[in-house]
Amino acid sequence: MQEARIATLQRMPIFGGIRADILQFVLDAAAVVSVAAGEFFFRENDKAQSMFVLETGEADVLKSWDAQQYLLGQLTAGDCFGEMALMDLFPRSASIRASQACTAIELSTAIFAQIYERDLEQFALMQMNIGREVSRRLRIADERLFRARIEALSIPTDWRVLT
Repeated sequence: MQEARIATLQRMPIFGGIRADILQFVLDAAAVVSVAAGEFFFRENDKAQSMFVLETGEADVLKSWDAQQYLLGQLTAGDCFGEMALMDLFPRSASIRASQACTAIELSTAIFAQIYERDLEQFALMQMNIGREVSRRLRIADERLFRARIEALSIPTDWRVLT
């Protein structure tokens, strides 16, 4: 069973290139949490001390505005969430609510500190992988923002910027 979980983790972007012994350490140290459909992993503005890797189920990424919840995206098995707060040390920027029953591996800041002490190279690789994931999400957000601004301007499709 553990070998299958390690193989699954190695296929996930944030664990790409991470050795099996480090992943075994992560699995031994991490908590596995179960969240029922409709329940929250965490809410926007909560203090953050961990990130999650979704093993099963689906979850919604929600953002509050003017007392309303808006759907920003959806997460499926293999996706990670909560990693931004570990990097920037700010409270949670969004809420994560299970849309189906979910299980997730919870990686605390303490686990990352232990990986740092155990194997600096693997720690650095994991941090780079997390940075890449955050960067990928930023690119998607930038593209959405750009498209929304263009649509708001109602620029004709035959209009071109000349440089």
